[in-house]
Amino acid sequence: MSPDLLFLIKAFFLGIIEGLTEFLPISSTGHLILIGRWIDFDSGTGKVFEVVIQLGAILAVVWIYRARIAALVAGVLARDPAALRFAGQVCLAFFPAAVIGALAIGFIKAVLFRPEVVAATLVIGGLIILWVERRPAPTAASGPQVDRMTWGQALAVGLAQCVAMIPGTSRSGATIVGGMLAGLNRQTATEFSFFLAMPTMLGAAVYDGWRHRDMLGSHDMLAIGVGFIAAFLSAMLVVKALVRFVASHSLNVFAWYRIALGTALGVALLVT
Repeated sequence: MSPDLLFLIKAFFLGIIEGLTEFLPISSTGHLILIGRWIDFDSGTGKVFEVVIQLGAILAVVWIYRARIAALVAGVLARDPAALRFAGQVCLAFFPAAVIGALAIGFIKAVLFRPEVVAATLVIGGLIILWVERRPAPTAASGPQVDRMTWGQALAVGLAQCVAMIPGTSRSGATIVGGMLAGLNRQTATEFSFFLAMPTMLGAAVYDGWRHRDMLGSHDMLAIGVGFIAAFLSAMLVVKALVRFVASHSLNVFAWYRIALGTALGVALLVT
């Protein structure tokens, strides 16, 4: 097998991992870092591959929620107060991560994209999820729905998203937990997390791709394309299943998975 073909196979495999983990509270970036090292995949190019293939996962969300998105866009154009309010809340939640990400992306990649960081944040995040799930929370019937969120709740989710810049934290996990702490029920927090992911991941991918455009050759672009397609296909399987799951189950199973993986990784790092 030629090195180029093997590289593309690895890119496809990592794209599947991205799509499967992006919207689960288990950290897609952490899994890409760990599995990428395990299969000896070096994307180089300032780790653009790991960021840009997220667009494949977000495209799956856009497709699944296409009717809601079309209705929202139509409402905004028609100056519908409810649509304008929700769009404004998404923008408000997006703003903190946009500012901090633009200022700190270089530091994050250079210092925090490490297995040791991933191991620690996996365990800490798992413990936080267990704690949040033990607290009394609104039910799906009584809690605020996405179109009835307050501005304060939207900002709380946006601030929580900033924590997810640390690899191993999980963007979806941070936003869902942040929403639950702000008074949203689990299903509402998950749905808002999906909507917030659209501008966040699109902005990150475009910004990072533009910053490293001079470093991207045809070989890199082909790998990104393969990973993008794989992420889209696998994310299509996860998003609807996750919405159904959180409607009647806690996030504890993901918390225990994080703790087990983070602990195993920490032990492995200590003995090697």
